[in-house]
Amino acid sequence: MTAAGTATSARPRSKGRVALVVLQVVLGLFMAVASGAPKLLGEATAVQTFDAIGAGDWFRYLIGALEVAGGIGLMIPALAGLAAACFVALMIGAALFQVFVIGMAEYVYTPIILGVLFGLIAWVRRHEIRALVTR
Repeated sequence: MTAAGTATSARPRSKGRVALVVLQVVLGLFMAVASGAPKLLGEATAVQTFDAIGAGDWFRYLIGALEVAGGIGLMIPALAGLAAACFVALMIGAALFQVFVIGMAEYVYTPIILGVLFGLIAWVRRHEIRALVTR
């Protein structure tokens, strides 16, 4: 109890940790709602993009499901680091597809920027990833 009569928390949160959690939630919502859900629901642009890849609907559903699952994982503290690490791999694949398969190199910056942000989250949470994997 403090002098004012309120209980103090056992561990104060740093501004960096709060910023990390906010970043995780924003990216998690973005990946689940704005990126993954349209793929699963058959939004026209998503369908056209995956038709251009030539992989068919199964690949669109797979990527959409991975994005929704990863987005949810980013918002669960115990899974956030692992989800971010998986998103790094997904963004590398997306960047390579943008350049070499679709031939739209001008759009490669989005997966690169997202990949860097996911990499930051994975790096900060690397100890949690290690603990999760060794369990």
